[in-house]
Parts: sequence; structure tokens; C-alpha cells
Amino acid sequence: MIGTLFHAWERRLAAVTTDRVVRPFEWGVDWIPPTDRPAGEPADVALQRWVDRAMGDTDRYFAVTPADDYRLDGDRLTFASALTTPHTANNTVHARLIRRERAGTALGDRPVVIVLPQWNADPDGHMGLCRLLTRAGMDALRLSLPYHDRRMPAELHRADYIVSANVGRTLEVCRQAVLDVRRAVRWLEQVGYRRIAILGTSLGSCVAMLAAAHEPAIQTLALNHLSPFFADVVWEGLSTSHIRAGLDGQITLDQLRRLWMPISPFPYLERVRGRAILLVYARWDLTFPVALSRRLVAEFRRLDVDHRETVLPCGHYSTAIAPFSWLDGFVLTKFLRRSLC
Repeated sequence: MIGTLFHAWERRLAAVTTDRVVRPFEWGVDWIPPTDRPAGEPADVALQRWVDRAMGDTDRYFAVTPADDYRLDGDRLTFASALTTPHTANNTVHARLIRRERAGTALGDRPVVIVLPQWNADPDGHMGLCRLLTRAGMDALRLSLPYHDRRMPAELHRADYIVSANVGRTLEVCRQAVLDVRRAVRWLEQVGYRRIAILGTSLGSCVAMLAAAHEPAIQTLALNHLSPFFADVVWEGLSTSHIRAGLDGQITLDQLRRLWMPISPFPYLERVRGRAILLVYARWDLTFPVALSRRLVAEFRRLDVDHRETVLPCGHYSTAIAPFSWLDGFVLTKFLRRSLC
């Protein structure tokens, strides 16, 4: 009965957003390099070949060099993204460094947590969590995801270009998010930080996992809402039903799962072995369906990758509402403080 009540509440919370747009299905091969693509090759074949190449060497796929234009203005950090997209606004990364100024402290004196909010987070999303981290003795670098906040082009009012029925664009823009995190890590190291963690929520959790798997400097990760496969969340989740509407009849779940494998946590679990890991999911989640979260946790256990886990007594949307938001923040902050401080 409790589950039924939470599911009804989750659906009401999801229905508050009325501006979701069903966009047409596209393979999105224009988002991948045209190199060596035979003339007339079907789009799905070209995309799968690009994915196979990426999965054959994910270190290369997610490789990045430091930016040459880091600029910290007050608490605002900007730098060029390592992946150039057709939208100029999206090619500059925006972040906020949240610190508690104390006499004699300088950048790098305390541990730092890279904070990645959820899909469609507004510019102030997770700022309360960042301030909670600072009160616990850590600095926080709140990173805006691609096509969010100041990175959103004028034609958008939602961050549709990072998750959509355009398969190639979703793949490459999520890759861009990982590259942005890795460039942020390079800046943190340049200014003196040595104890670096990452905390991601929902879509941010997926990006956090991919970044930690390919960035040795990230030694602690907290994944807040999780799934083994990117495609399955889009296919089954409450918040992405409008995207599923664009996919239906154009592609199968199995094919979509293969094409989005480079941006799925599942292939990378072994790569985070030896880190401090916290897995958090919600018992009555309809957006990241709980069966998917449990499957990922079970895979961590099967591989004997050491981790801690917490199950929140709520759903996905209700995680952001007190008292569940307090519980979530407490669990995340307590873990990060114990692991870093």
C-alpha cells in the first residue's frame, strides 16, 4: 500500500512539468566523425561501428587534455569544453566553486567534491547540497551539464539535446559531459586540490560513474539514483516517456542499449575497484526504476567491488522533498566526509 501511494505521488509530481516535447527519432550520425564511412552506408550501421570502436578503447574515447582558458571570477569558473558542438553557448563549461572562507586557507587546502545535478536542473540546483558539504569541511565544485543553464541555446527551454530520441547526439553530448568533468579535474589539480570526489544525481550519477571510471584522480564517488544501462532508464522511466514516444517503432531496446553502451555504467564497474563508493537509490523510484538500481547493486556485489549502499524510503521526485531530501543529503555528506576528511 505504501508503494502504491508513493507511485501515485511520483506521477503527480512528474505531471507538474507540462512542457515536455516529443521530438522525432534520428540516428544522429552527423554527431560522429565521418572518417572512413563508406558512401551509402546505413546510418545505424555507421553508428554501431563508431560505438564498437569506442568500446574497444574507452580510454581513448574519453581522453582529454587540460583547457588553456580556465578563468575563475569570484566563485564562477569557466573553460572551453573539449568537445565542440554546433551550439556556441554549449561549448563553454560553467561551474561554481563553493567554499567556506577562513583565515589562512587557500585553494586546495580542503578536499573537494565535484557535484553533478540531475537532468534539467536549474542554475541553483544542488546549491543547498553544496553548502552542506562546505559546512562539513569540504569544498564543492558545482558543474553545469551540457545544454543546461548558460549552455542552453535560445531555441530550447529544456535540456533536450543531452537526452533525446536523437541517438548519436545523446551519445556524444553525454560523452562531452564526461570530458568536461575531466577538464574540471585538471583545473582542480592545477590549483592544488589532491583529495577529489564526485557526487552525481540521476543523469549526473551516470556521468559521475563514467568520469570516475576514466579519471584516476577521482578516488571517491557517490552515485545518487542509478541504473546499469542508459537505454533502459529512457525506455522504462516515468520522466522520459516523451522520449520513448519518439523512439517507439524506430529502434528496439536491445539495439538502443548497444548503441548507448559507452555512456552506460555497466561496462565500467571493474574500473572503479579500490575507490570509496556509495550507491543510493529510492525504493519506489519510477524514473530510475528500482529493478534497474537493484540490478546494478547486484552486479557490484557479484564482482566483489567494495561499496556502501543506502535505500531511500521514497521515490525519485520525492527525494527532493523534505524530509527525504534531508535524509539524502545527510547520507551523502556523511559518506563523503568520512572518505575524504
